[in-house]
Amino acid sequence: MTTQEVKRKLAAILSADVKGYSRLMGEDEKGTVRTLNTYKEVMTGLIQHHHGRVVNAPGDNVLAEFGSVVDAVECACKIQKELKTRNEDLSENRRMEFRIGVNLGDVIEDGEQILGDGVNIAARLESLSEAGGICISGTALDQVENKLELGYEYLGEQTVKNIKKAVRVYRVLMEPDRAGKVIGEERLKPKHFPDKPSIAVLPFDNLSGDPRQESIGDGVAENITTTLAKIPELFVIARNSAFGYKGKPIDVKKVAESLGVRYVLEGSIQKSGERTRITAQLIDATSGHHIWSEKYDREMRDFFALSDEITRNIAVALQIKLTEGEQARVFHRYTENLEAWAFTSQAWNLFSRFTREDDARARELAEQAVKLDPQYGFAWSLLAYSYFNAARMGWCESPEEYFNKGIELNQKALTLNKDLFCATAQQGQIHLFLRQYERAIEMGRRSVELGPSIALNYMLLASTLCYAGNFEEAITLGEKSVSLHPFCPYYYLLYLATSYRMAGRYEEAIVLYKQILYRAQKEAFSPFPAYIGLADVYSEMGRVEEAHTQALEILRIDPSFSLENWSKTEPFRDVKHLEKRLTALRKAGLK
Repeated sequence: MTTQEVKRKLAAILSADVKGYSRLMGEDEKGTVRTLNTYKEVMTGLIQHHHGRVVNAPGDNVLAEFGSVVDAVECACKIQKELKTRNEDLSENRRMEFRIGVNLGDVIEDGEQILGDGVNIAARLESLSEAGGICISGTALDQVENKLELGYEYLGEQTVKNIKKAVRVYRVLMEPDRAGKVIGEERLKPKHFPDKPSIAVLPFDNLSGDPRQESIGDGVAENITTTLAKIPELFVIARNSAFGYKGKPIDVKKVAESLGVRYVLEGSIQKSGERTRITAQLIDATSGHHIWSEKYDREMRDFFALSDEITRNIAVALQIKLTEGEQARVFHRYTENLEAWAFTSQAWNLFSRFTREDDARARELAEQAVKLDPQYGFAWSLLAYSYFNAARMGWCESPEEYFNKGIELNQKALTLNKDLFCATAQQGQIHLFLRQYERAIEMGRRSVELGPSIALNYMLLASTLCYAGNFEEAITLGEKSVSLHPFCPYYYLLYLATSYRMAGRYEEAIVLYKQILYRAQKEAFSPFPAYIGLADVYSEMGRVEEAHTQALEILRIDPSFSLENWSKTEPFRDVKHLEKRLTALRKAGLK
């Protein structure tokens, strides 16, 4: 088709496929094809009834277009309701459940076929949907929000291959009591700037043309971020959130709006021989004005002194009155060994992924760092953290041995530096899992004092308070940790969701558990904890069928799951709080 022949139009696209189709075919090929053909006939009839047409239906996929988004979404709901009724006549392992995505977008006509971004986005929405569920794009929601008796749950912005702009995604809520509601849109968005100077330090560009120098630029931004986080008068966005923009075109105003800050620091680094040139500039995103900029030429042996100088100048530009205490060096700056520092920076970032493999890799990096600098307290703390994680999550053959090793290593870190906030926070977690609640809370509060702008401190203290039974304060601190780290690791949301659940704020808990599920698809971590949370909350709300569905997912992931073993990982001070969760999970069908 030549450029002159290209025909475009705006259309509502419905994309559907069967969840677990390969499994169904593997178990009973003839029966699966028979059911699929019947269900496709039903879907075709409903699509035509709602003024749509089936464009293509290869294998277990169905692609349809409509002239109206209202018709498309209404049709999707009728399809899911009809197929749910038909599935009730089948045994549970033979039920055929479709996932549906609906998008309003531009498409290209190619004979009877349609192509383009509008179709690609619909297919992406379908992949994000639950079995028996429907996901729609923000453009579709804008057309149907007040026209159908439905509710919608915001699932965040999702990236689509070859689509530059992220797509707003919403799950359709078909329950009558949800009609007219749109939940989750403002759950984690800052409503205004913090009441103190707020800043995000973006990754520094590497202008050297040497990829080996990439870590130096990252190191400069890391040093500045963690140093500023020690200053109580500043609101500093966590490093991982700001580094989400690494390698991407930067629109300072949009970045600031996304992260909820007023000021953005950006810069570059260029190494030539033994000398390094660093440029940095501080921008007020509300006006676009440059508040401060500077250029530094130094020998690499002056690396840490250089970071100090940049940090001081930024603080002055923000009119922050500094004291010697606020200038205290933070964790990774207790070494003069640049290689050791680089190893710990990498290890620190790996922990946010929270997987067995990343924990093991982080342990290797921390071990290399302490070999290079045995006096490096932060490295010892990270090494301890890796052992503690492995023990808590069952990522080792002897959890008791690893737990004790973690205690030993963390004490070494505190011996080297008694004010090391991360080691102090970790000590609090050790006390929590030893059921020494008051001591755990004491250490948690101390870690917040030592690092008042560090998201991890608030998150760990929040989890301790939740298990100790102080749910409302746990929520306050959990929300604080998320506001400091907008792109936080998923377990921040997990602890906050648990606090919501224990406080009886079920709808808010569901929003977070759902966000974790969709992040699990994108970030490739296990959705298991979110399924536990949803089974628990749905059961507590009396939504037994939905709770049972989550329980089946739990058993699919871990067929040997037992409530007895799971309960050992939940250190609630009051046994009644643990029993409340266990009762709900039993009602969901778990044993």
